[in-house]
Amino acid sequence: MKRFWLLLLVIFLFEHHGIACTTAIVSGKATPDGRPILWKHRDSDHFNNKMMFFKGWKYSFIGLINSDDSLQVWGGTNSAGFSIMNSASYNLKATDDKTVFQDQEGVLMKLALSRCATVEEFRELLDSLPKPLGVEANFGVIDAIGGAAYFETNNFSYKIFDANDPNCAPDGYLIRTNYSMSGRENEGAGYNRYNTATSLLAEAYQAKEITTDFFLTKATLSLRHELTQTDLADIFKKKEEFQNRLYPFRDYIVRYSSSSTVVVHGVKPGESPAMVTTWIKIGFQPASISIPLWVSAGEKLPPLLTAPEKKNSLLCTFTLLLKKECFPFQKGTEGESYIFLEKLGNNRNDGFMQVNVEMEKEILARTNKLVAKWRKDGFNEEDARDFYGEMDKSIIDYYSILCDHANK
Repeated sequence: MKRFWLLLLVIFLFEHHGIACTTAIVSGKATPDGRPILWKHRDSDHFNNKMMFFKGWKYSFIGLINSDDSLQVWGGTNSAGFSIMNSASYNLKATDDKTVFQDQEGVLMKLALSRCATVEEFRELLDSLPKPLGVEANFGVIDAIGGAAYFETNNFSYKIFDANDPNCAPDGYLIRTNYSMSGRENEGAGYNRYNTATSLLAEAYQAKEITTDFFLTKATLSLRHELTQTDLADIFKKKEEFQNRLYPFRDYIVRYSSSSTVVVHGVKPGESPAMVTTWIKIGFQPASISIPLWVSAGEKLPPLLTAPEKKNSLLCTFTLLLKKECFPFQKGTEGESYIFLEKLGNNRNDGFMQVNVEMEKEILARTNKLVAKWRKDGFNEEDARDFYGEMDKSIIDYYSILCDHANK
């Protein structure tokens, strides 16, 4: 416990402030294959992200981190099949709470991955830690025995929303952005993103298509805007008055501050936690490629996704180079709200999102085939590492061409 407090103090001295996220927790009863899913579309003022393998106190784990800070984790999975992520909440801290100790969400999630195997153990961890916790967030967790829940947590208390409880989640899934259901009404942020995500998941649920593919290639790349009832992707098909135009770009799920996506495909009760697949779309999502990871494959992650010390990951660097092409208006901070939409998609079908999704479909298909084999024969570490190597090479080659083309 002393070590935990020392770690918190170190982080507090080097404050890191998150911006926002769009997230969902899906129980097995809402997915076609009966396995739970965790989704975090991360928004942050830290654009350089990478993945790291950790040997924790009790469990090894892989986690999404800011490239210059391995003391905090912003989503990940451990060797027990426990996964966690968060979205910042801005209506949960009590009005009379004067605590200045804050921004500890990443520290808490790293600790949970190191120590927890189940949703229940995460609850026990929250109960055991000294207060104030220094957090104001919606923590989403799934485990290898079917657990799936949000913990709306402030400095001194939490409220659990169970995705397996039909009274709480009639369709077996829950969504959170940057406010809490147990918080103060009409405060916080992310209401439009929440409504957009709600519509997207409702449609996928009705079609029995709440899958990892849906979150990676549709939800996290959605250009729909529920408030205005528009979809910028519809403009891709236009032939006139589209080229070389900037479009207003605010309150979409994906936006200027979007920095990475984590999607965890869990296991059914009784299946090996080694089979939990953690997908990462690192960097600016429209310019990124989804890559699967397995904790049981060991500490040698694909070089594209990681880097030693405080260095940046190569895939994130690629995506940020392409991101600059999407936001050419650089005067003041206004440029963040205007996008060169043709770079994402167009009637030539050579926009970043369009060509990347085609590449992803191949990776998703190969991954599904590999995982199907493991479900029959058992997880094979050598298979996973060989797959890492193949993906790393093909994606580097792919981006070398894509970046050259974008800069011409």
